[in-house]
Amino acid sequence: MCPPGPSSPSPQPPALDGGWGWVIVASGFLALLLGYGSPQSVGVLYPEWLLVFGEGKATTAWVGSLVTGVGLVVGPVCSACVVCFGAQPVTIFSGVVGAGGFILSAFAPNIAFLIFSYGIVVGVGLGLLYAAILTITCLYFDRRRGLALGIVTTGTSVGGFLYSTLQSELIKLLGLDGCLLIVGVLALNVVACAGLMRPLTPSRFYLKQRAAVLKGQLQEEVPTNQKPAGTDAVITMETKDQRVKRRSLSSCSGFVKMKMRHYTQGLSSMGSLLQDRVFMALCMSLFFFSLGNTPPQIFLEDLAHSSGLTGDVHSLSLISLVSIGAGVGKLGLGVTADVPRVDSVLLYALTVGVSGLGVLLIPFASSYLHLQVLSVILGFLSGNWTLTPYITGQVVATEKFAEAHGILMFFGGVGIMLGPPVVGRFYDVSQSYDVAFFISGSFMMLCCIILFLASVLSRRETLPTAPETEPVSCAVTMVTTSPVT
Repeated sequence: MCPPGPSSPSPQPPALDGGWGWVIVASGFLALLLGYGSPQSVGVLYPEWLLVFGEGKATTAWVGSLVTGVGLVVGPVCSACVVCFGAQPVTIFSGVVGAGGFILSAFAPNIAFLIFSYGIVVGVGLGLLYAAILTITCLYFDRRRGLALGIVTTGTSVGGFLYSTLQSELIKLLGLDGCLLIVGVLALNVVACAGLMRPLTPSRFYLKQRAAVLKGQLQEEVPTNQKPAGTDAVITMETKDQRVKRRSLSSCSGFVKMKMRHYTQGLSSMGSLLQDRVFMALCMSLFFFSLGNTPPQIFLEDLAHSSGLTGDVHSLSLISLVSIGAGVGKLGLGVTADVPRVDSVLLYALTVGVSGLGVLLIPFASSYLHLQVLSVILGFLSGNWTLTPYITGQVVATEKFAEAHGILMFFGGVGIMLGPPVVGRFYDVSQSYDVAFFISGSFMMLCCIILFLASVLSRRETLPTAPETEPVSCAVTMVTTSPVT
């Protein structure tokens, strides 16, 4: 990991808010569509895996839960990779990793191998892809950042809608293995999307390597019998965006000490966040929401099959309807959060409460049409993930936003990983989804209560927050050390 140095950060180039930025939005949208299409419609593959491997629902559910949860849990590490190496190289690497995971899954001999290839390998690739796309989008947009992020993240929902139908047809034509091979080949096109992601600033890795080359050239130019003029020679490197200065080898020990001090300060900052009552309430609420909201997206199609409700006329699968609703929800809720006087915490709590009520109604569905309506509603409300950056910006200081958002995503990832296996275990024991969905809905209602309490606490406590009129910045700051004068 490459943490920033202790000196004052160099100014970032101004965000473009248009121009090539819209090319970044288009390429990011397509990359997320290709990468997240299959994982977002994993409910189509779930019944096939049950038939092929003959394992219990709880064990098989680990595949779908890990592919999304792992990407969130390793989110802080993925963000650090983007800071060090840049969004473009990370996007290329994520495309190779994700495609490799899909192709390996086509040759999975058992469910354990599938959990590794589809759940973990693809999950890590998605985590890298998501961090890279969001970072470079934030770099190119400032005033229109909310709109840009809304369009980009909708790619996951559009991908889920398209891939739910595509995977169903591919399974009929080529079987499960052939379907996963085609999905893997399509995922390789993420590499092509990365070619359009032109960076605004050089990455830290490039700056370090360039500085090392210039140091070597300077040492070769100085005669061996001549002592350099200064004991702390400065190496200056010109880039198209800024002038980067690096100290010579004589200051390496001090630089290491400063980095260690920075790591200590980072851990202390994370510790202070975990001691904040409002922030911890948000973490717990996101954990319970993820625990209860994810299982319906995976098990709804299997519920329809096991309950004999698929005999009705239906042109769209439940997974497709969930994806359509999620895409509309991300844009709609994102625009609503930008409206003045709208409390994003209360808005998020409202969406969670209605989602919990919808999950509680699933066991009472008596036809496929009822499940379709509930799928659209739950999909629309699941778009509230767009609100998490707004909520984070309301309860923590701007300088702690990155750490706070990473911690929140970690709690959400753990909830996503545990939710489907827990629901699957309840089905294996009771041979019914009713109890499992009642428990999921109860978790979400508990999450709603916690969020309302968090909103009350956030109004009573004085917290250092950024001005409401300024968007939260997630730009990657290039930091360098200055020579001692």
